[in-house]
Amino acid sequence: MDNHLYTVAQLREIERAAYANLAPGTLMRRAGEAAAKYALELLGGRRDLPVLLLAGPGNNGGDALEMAAVLADAGIDATVLHLPGQRETSSEAASAHERARAGTVGFIDMLPPEGQWGLVVDGLFGIGLARPLEGEYRDLVASLGAIRCPILALDVPSGLDADTGAVIGPDGIAVRATHTITFLGDKPGLHTADGRDFAGELRVERLGVGPAHLPAPAARMGSAEAFAHRLAARRHNTHKGSFGDVAVIGGAHGMAGAPVLAARGALYAGAGRTFVAMLDPGPGYDSVQPEIMFRPADDFAFDGRTLVIGPGMGGSAAAMRLLAKALDSDSPLVIDADAITLIGASPDLLERLAQRSSPAVLTPHPLEGARLLGMTAAQIQADRLEAARQMALRSNAAVILKGSGSVIARPDGTILINPTGNAGLATAGSGDVLAGICGALLAQGWPAWEAALGSAWIHGAAADLLVAQGVGPIGMTAGELPAAARAVLNLLVTEKLG
Repeated sequence: MDNHLYTVAQLREIERAAYANLAPGTLMRRAGEAAAKYALELLGGRRDLPVLLLAGPGNNGGDALEMAAVLADAGIDATVLHLPGQRETSSEAASAHERARAGTVGFIDMLPPEGQWGLVVDGLFGIGLARPLEGEYRDLVASLGAIRCPILALDVPSGLDADTGAVIGPDGIAVRATHTITFLGDKPGLHTADGRDFAGELRVERLGVGPAHLPAPAARMGSAEAFAHRLAARRHNTHKGSFGDVAVIGGAHGMAGAPVLAARGALYAGAGRTFVAMLDPGPGYDSVQPEIMFRPADDFAFDGRTLVIGPGMGGSAAAMRLLAKALDSDSPLVIDADAITLIGASPDLLERLAQRSSPAVLTPHPLEGARLLGMTAAQIQADRLEAARQMALRSNAAVILKGSGSVIARPDGTILINPTGNAGLATAGSGDVLAGICGALLAQGWPAWEAALGSAWIHGAAADLLVAQGVGPIGMTAGELPAAARAVLNLLVTEKLG
């Protein structure tokens, strides 16, 4: 249950089911109490730091008002900026307003030009917001950028879509929180697209609602446990053939670096032998990793090898022929970069992919995904979960939709969001390394789904390890990822055995 993610529609049903057995206002009071407790933690136990609470017109504002009353009772100087809106509030929110007014909570009508706050609480809008923030709400959120203290969002940062992680509206604005306490269940939008930038550090508070009220989740957060059963120590009595061959197909003129990076990713993730099959004449060997073998692609044998096809491949007729040959083979495939673009432009190639019985993993970034689905990258980013689901369904393959909170999907509709990684991965070549890692896991016998989960998690964890070591995120390079991925993979195996 800890890794379950629920849509707004599901959360409304959870709320209705819980209220069937609870007195009106119970969940709002519990939310206010939980948020107040978290606020005291963020204040470091100091009671002399004032707290500003922004309370909107709906139940999210009611949560903030309940929180203000609890903080005031605890001796905190709590001030509420209440924006009641035009429509009548719910009876629960009205009761919360009365409780806050009855105590020592202070109320103001506008944000002071200067204020020394220990904490600002965003209780403007929750999961019900469907329109971009406008007018006084937009101005208020924009003014928060000048505040130099922690910002705690209640449920979701105002202006962020809880389902998709997109800021609502083409020119939308949202609260950039340092912390979020989210109620009843976790939401996918807090973990992908803009979610990680705007939600900050996350805490889930279930408000006493037990598993009996929870439906099957819409998605899950990924974890090492999801692929741990595939991790195994290596026996002494093995040889390089025990761990599979990976062949990276790519390297058109001027793009030799991409397949080399993919090959290094495969080598460091444990492939027994690693090849680069070059479309155009290129380097004869990799001086950094001379273990990688280079061959011309036109007569390279695909049989018996896991293929990573697409890095630096280009869109030539020769590239198209090699892709068709790969799709018609029985080899496990990782389809990346230019190969995805070619499939998106060819209904025939897409049909060949969908009809395959051998494992296949697609690793698109949003623009490549857009070409596959015949839409724009902005449309992909507006609903990353649904886009990944559609790509998996059409291709009959596991899909890793790359980006902040990479979304991993399989054809039956199962969705996971990968939690690892950081901004250092936004650099040329990092996706090639991911494709190589995925190819190595396939070559070692991992099924496509686990290879997708494992490669995304290990790739992101490698970037996190580098940052922990002082490498990046600014200036991190793709060439630094393979060795870090190797360290992560060996640590996972060691921890499992331990």
